[in-house]
Amino acid sequence: MTNERRVLVHLNKESLSASVAARFITKTVDILDDQDAANVVLTGGSVGIAVLAAINSSPARDTIDWGRVSFWWGDERWVPKGHPDRNELQAREALLDHISVPEQNVHPFPASDEGDDLEAAAARYAAELALAAPSGAALPRFDITFLGVGPDGHVASLFPHQSGIRESQASVIPILNAPKPPAERLSLTRPALNSSERVWLVLAGSDKASALGLALAGASRDEVPVAGIKGRKRTVFFVDSEAAAQVPENLIAPIY
Repeated sequence: MTNERRVLVHLNKESLSASVAARFITKTVDILDDQDAANVVLTGGSVGIAVLAAINSSPARDTIDWGRVSFWWGDERWVPKGHPDRNELQAREALLDHISVPEQNVHPFPASDEGDDLEAAAARYAAELALAAPSGAALPRFDITFLGVGPDGHVASLFPHQSGIRESQASVIPILNAPKPPAERLSLTRPALNSSERVWLVLAGSDKASALGLALAGASRDEVPVAGIKGRKRTVFFVDSEAAAQVPENLIAPIY
């Protein structure tokens, strides 16, 4: 199956969030019609959390059998459990606390006050992923992976010119020197993200336009990490009009 990157442009952040939420609900229902369970990887950031809030507020929210959905995260800040900067807490407040998902289906990264150091926490999350994987695999089948994109082109906690984006073996790595605080984080690696069936990158704002344009123009993944991200079946950039300012016209797909 060919997998070309597609760009879907929306008028503003609000219409973007609502559209992605509606598409997520429809696609997840379809996935669960075809298979017993679904694995979804969540992201943080203002737009990523806005999408989760839009899913929660949708009248179609509970057409999804949430008991058959498991949630993972692409990255996490190394802060205590319950800290407001944790992607986990923001996702719980926006969506997870409001749906009937079993707690055993929610798989947050370890927190800094749970007894492990950063290296051990990365190993623990990798083991948790492997435990949920099909026999002989290191990762679950990620059906939909949400990612944000930073103004510098970083995804998850894989930053330009750092070793994390070049990691080719591990599924989870500790991040010791992120260029934006906090410096310490945990992140899925590029191979782990690229194992996803569908990667949905959601971004808004004029400060993202340069990174998106460079990624789609063929920049190296070391310079612009998002350039190295591609799902197995689909890779879709859901963007607002400001973020799309430097996207070539031929890559913009019509929205029906």
